[in-house]
Amino acid sequence: MTDFYYKYHLFFCVNQRQEGEACCANAGGVAMRDYAKGRIKALGMAGKGEVRINQAGCLNRCGEGPVVVVYPEGVWYSYVGEDDIDEIIDEHLCHGRVVKRLLI
Repeated sequence: MTDFYYKYHLFFCVNQRQEGEACCANAGGVAMRDYAKGRIKALGMAGKGEVRINQAGCLNRCGEGPVVVVYPEGVWYSYVGEDDIDEIIDEHLCHGRVVKRLLI
């Protein structure tokens, strides 16, 4: 078995494309990354052996809505707002259950 520095590592696309093009930045990517980061810290789940929240440049799936990918599984989600982020944290990160309705 491989040891990972983090149990889960999330990358939120925050890419900003040219005006008029679909992009995660225009769909709240930065705000949702910040929200997730704050929630993970509040739950005491941040740090080595736990969860890391990062931003990413273009993940090239902006047409599917704002995206976040969870590693080490490589699970891709799209989300609308804080309720979806809460569900990803509660179900996937806390209980190890993929949130099928948010998969892309």
